[in-house]
Amino acid sequence: MNTLKAFSEKEHAYYAYQARQDYLREQQSVQLEFEDLRAEVEQARAAEEQARLIAEQALAAQEQERAAKEQERAAAEQARATAEQALAAQERERAAKEEALAENERLKRLLADKSESFGSGTR
Repeated sequence: MNTLKAFSEKEHAYYAYQARQDYLREQQSVQLEFEDLRAEVEQARAAEEQARLIAEQALAAQEQERAAKEQERAAAEQARATAEQALAAQERERAAKEEALAENERLKRLLADKSESFGSGTR
């Protein structure tokens, strides 16, 4: 009876050992699966962050391009304004020359009239 009891206890010990081993294997499998999922989530987060950074870089590049175009527009506007000022200065200079020539002509006529009246008054 003692021998059967010992075999029976060994059998129960064997089944308990097998149950512990099965449980440990199952826990290890669950842990590995959990770590795989965690790694996938981290990869997804990293990819999302990288995509966000790329989108931000694209927006920054667009903003720089817009700023460069705006600077070009401002430079063109400034060049146009400078050209208009130069034309206005030339126009003022031409008008001043015409006015000086007209004054010169008026003075010549006045002098000619005075000389005619002075010449006819002395005769």
